[in-house]
Amino acid sequence: MPTLKDKTVAILTETGFEESELKSPKKALEEAGATVHVISPASSIKGWKDGNWSDEVKIDKPLRDASPEDYHALVLPGGVINPDKLRTNKEAIEFIKAFFAKGKPVAAICHGPQVLIETGALEGREMTSWPSIKTDLVNAGVAWTDSECVCDSALVTARKPDDLPAFNKKLIEEIREGIHEEQKTL
Repeated sequence: MPTLKDKTVAILTETGFEESELKSPKKALEEAGATVHVISPASSIKGWKDGNWSDEVKIDKPLRDASPEDYHALVLPGGVINPDKLRTNKEAIEFIKAFFAKGKPVAAICHGPQVLIETGALEGREMTSWPSIKTDLVNAGVAWTDSECVCDSALVTARKPDDLPAFNKKLIEEIREGIHEEQKTL
């Protein structure tokens, strides 16, 4: 029986996401019964797989037309290009901040947590990520740990594609739990 039947989840991304880090959570969420929308400020997006561009992914809703109020949770895939583009997009950061402000689950994998630095909501949190952004997260006030999946008050993070099974499982669990305590954001 699907456990997320009445839940809608946003996957916010730009071009240059790591393909498995978008497709695997999307599939797991849909198999659990959730409706999943790929949202982007770009009009078309492509992933990255094995050092090369992969197929284009259909955007379900442009960021300008998406409201955080319509979603129960947010997923941010990694990849190097994707987070770098998103973190400089004010509309994307405001979209993410709304999830923290309402205590909704936010999940980010690999380089995806880099986007979260711009929200101002990471001080005192425990997180993990791809090792190359550890210093960035520590400088943002994060207690960084090298673990396959870390959950801190509805914030789910993981290091790399190999961690996707644990990441997906914890993400689904957090969505099932629902709203957590509202968080402070800038």
